[in-house]
Amino acid sequence: MRIFRDPWQFLPVPVPIPEWHNLMCGVGTDASGIPNYDEKKQRHFRPSPKIGKNVAGGDGSSAFVCRCFSTTAYVNPFLNATTMGHCASKDHKDQKRHNRRIEEQLRKEQSMNLRIIKLLLLGAGESGKSTILKQMRILHKDGFSKQDLLLIKPVVLSNCIHSMLAILRAMFHLQIDFGDPERLKDSQRVFATVHANKEELTEELSEAMQRLWQDDGVLECYRRSNEYQIDDSAKYFLDNLPRLSAPEYLPTEQDLLRTRIKTTGITEVLFELKGLTFRVIDVGGQRSERKKWIHCFDNVNAIIFISSLSEYDQTLREDNCTNRMQESLKLFDSICNSPWFADIHFILFLNKKDIFADKIQRSPLTVCFPEYKGQQNQTECINYIQWKFEQMNRSRQREIYCHHTCATDTNNVQFVLDACLDMIIAKNLKSMGLC
Repeated sequence: MRIFRDPWQFLPVPVPIPEWHNLMCGVGTDASGIPNYDEKKQRHFRPSPKIGKNVAGGDGSSAFVCRCFSTTAYVNPFLNATTMGHCASKDHKDQKRHNRRIEEQLRKEQSMNLRIIKLLLLGAGESGKSTILKQMRILHKDGFSKQDLLLIKPVVLSNCIHSMLAILRAMFHLQIDFGDPERLKDSQRVFATVHANKEELTEELSEAMQRLWQDDGVLECYRRSNEYQIDDSAKYFLDNLPRLSAPEYLPTEQDLLRTRIKTTGITEVLFELKGLTFRVIDVGGQRSERKKWIHCFDNVNAIIFISSLSEYDQTLREDNCTNRMQESLKLFDSICNSPWFADIHFILFLNKKDIFADKIQRSPLTVCFPEYKGQQNQTECINYIQWKFEQMNRSRQREIYCHHTCATDTNNVQFVLDACLDMIIAKNLKSMGLC
């Protein structure tokens, strides 16, 4: 690379040049502020299209004017030299091509990300999040295969046996006697099966459990199920004991929806709808699982918060002193008003309305809300609970979209999900300026 030794033919641009620039570029100024060049101090730098431009010379040639900091340098295109050392090079061209490839890849990734809708299912334990996720798989994916149903069969039978076991243990603590003393032998068979870790629903065990399920003492204990911990699906499975114990028994989708397995970690379902990819994430709701939620908070489009209506008179499994509905309200408060979700759409599912409709007839809402003065009917009580949740929202700009659901009713869930997903799609398009 050669350095100019003859005076440059272009008129230089008079600009003030700081002392630190003189040291870097070997360029100084005279008393009038015109640049002068010290050959011994000149440094060589590669030009960048963002810091210069081409200008025409008086002799018909052209030169690259480099705006380096606050001064001006001149590049002679014929000699491939510069008074400041800025020059085009093969390395620079390669770098530009590399940058273009990176920018193109980033644009593609951004376009793909805009087509992914990320939904979080949040809520306290046993609110029905996993059941909603199963419904999404049934409605928007390929559902469950015969192999899936065979794999879930041991869980169904275990849920059924443990439901009866929970009632029998509660009878002891609540001091409820069997209606027929002969049922004591049947109860011993249930305990022996569980203690032997042989949770197979044999014909003998099924018959014993069926007799127990018809006993007045057992039924009385079940009616007081809010006083101890038992799965919501207990009645469903115990009512279906003859079918479950048949040798050729294969679980149905409804059986699968009713199964209870504690969610640990993160479960995800992906499905396509209207040209978009929905990524739905379910995380465990127990207190010990909530510390994992933070890993799912990035790039969320909407949150579906699920609360169980029927748990207004029950306590947590992990804390027998805390009301489940009050726990759900506190959790909703912390999530709804979290700075993480300031611009996120919020959907509230008040779930298990079918169980609530039956329970509200015998257990007053004042158990959870002593201040409640309304009537003890399903509609008024649900509206009051919804109002309690909406009061937790401290953002005037945010609207809470509330739905009353029965997660085990596929038709109900389909209707609600269609409305929610359409709303999310519309909001997403609006945020991108496409509608």
